[in-house]
Amino acid sequence: MSEEQPNKGTAGITAGSRAGTKTGRSSRRRFLGAAAGAVAGTAVGAVAMPNVSRAQSTTLRFQSTWPARDIFHEFAQDYAAKVNALSGGRLKLDLLPAGAVVGALQLQDAIIAGALDGGHSVTAYWYGKHPAFSLFGTPPAWGWRANQMLGWVKYGGGQELYTELLQDVLKLDLVGFLYGPMPTQPLGWFKKEITSIEDMKGLKYRTVGLAADLYKELGVAVTIMGGGDIVPAMDRGLLDGAEFNNPSSDRALGFPDVSKVYMLGSYHQAAESFEVIFNRTKFQALPKELQTVLQAASEAASADMSWKAMDRYSRDLEAMKAAGVKVYKTPESVLKAQLAAWDKVIEEKSKDAFFKKVLDSQRDFARRVVAFEQEYEVRQDLAFQHFFG
Repeated sequence: MSEEQPNKGTAGITAGSRAGTKTGRSSRRRFLGAAAGAVAGTAVGAVAMPNVSRAQSTTLRFQSTWPARDIFHEFAQDYAAKVNALSGGRLKLDLLPAGAVVGALQLQDAIIAGALDGGHSVTAYWYGKHPAFSLFGTPPAWGWRANQMLGWVKYGGGQELYTELLQDVLKLDLVGFLYGPMPTQPLGWFKKEITSIEDMKGLKYRTVGLAADLYKELGVAVTIMGGGDIVPAMDRGLLDGAEFNNPSSDRALGFPDVSKVYMLGSYHQAAESFEVIFNRTKFQALPKELQTVLQAASEAASADMSWKAMDRYSRDLEAMKAAGVKVYKTPESVLKAQLAAWDKVIEEKSKDAFFKKVLDSQRDFARRVVAFEQEYEVRQDLAFQHFFG
C-alpha cells in the first residue's frame, strides 16, 4: 500500500464523524498489530520447520594418523569441529585417533575400502604407492615455506595435480584437500650433537617420504614408521636418531625421555602440510553444500592452525630447554650436503613423467614467489636483534 492511498479513503470525512474515525483507526491498529504478530509467528514456523529435517545429520567415521596425545590429533579435532559447526548439525565427523580402526600407515587403504569414511594425515605416508605423493606434503627444499607451498596448491595448480594423481594416475576412490602449513622440521633427536654429515652416516634413523631417499643418498640407514612408534623404537635401541615434526609433538610423544640432543633446521622437510581425505563415493553422495563445508573447513582450519602453532611450538621448545634438552642449529655443512642430495633425488625421480610434471610446476611457482618475498619483505633478524638482542 502506498502512502497516498489512506488520503483517498479519508477525503470525505466530516468533522462530526471524527470521533468514530479515531475509534476506527484504533481498531485498525489493533488489527494490523495482531496480523503482524500472526505473520511473525508464521515466519518463525517457516524457519523452524527445516530444522526438523536438518536434525537428521550424516555422520562420517574419520580417523587421524596421530596418537590422541599429539598436537596433530588436536589439529584434526579442530578441523572436525569446524566441519561440525559450519554444517549447522547436518554433518558430523566422528574423530578417532590412530589405531582405533587401523594403524597410521593403513589409513588410506581403509578409506578406499570403506572401513572409514575419511581421515587426517600427510601425503608422505602414501609414498610407497607413488613417489609423487610426497611432493604434496614434503617437496624439495625450493627455498619456500609451507604457506608458500600451499599458495602453489591453491593458485599454482597444485590441487589439480593432486587430484590428478588420486583419480587419474592411480584411480583411487578418494578426494582430498591439502591444508595446514608446517614450519621447517628439525633434523631430529640424537645421542650426541651432529657436527658434520659424517656423523649421520650409518645411523639408524626414522623419517618418511622423499626424505628417505635423500638420507639414503647421504649414507643414512632409514626406517619408516608412524609417529607413535618412534620413541619406543629409540628406547629399545632400534633407532639411533629420528625426526617427527615439531616441539609440541616431540614433547608430547616423549622424545626428551630418550634423547637430550635436539638438532633444529633441516632441508629434508623444509615445508609440509596436512591432508584430509575422504572416500570419493561417500563424498559425492553428500549434498553439494556439505561437500563445500568439508573444503571450506580445511581453509579455516589452516589459518587457525598456523596461529596456534606459533604459540604452542615456541612455548614447548622453551619448556624442553628448561628441562635439560640441549638445542643446536644444524651446521651449514649438513644443510649443503642435503641440498646436493636433493639434486640427485630430483634427477632420479624426474624419470617418471608425472613426478616431473609436478616438480616443474612447483619449481616455477617457488622461483617467482620466493624471489618476490626476498626482494619485497624487510629483514626480520635486524629488527629482532635491535629490540630483543
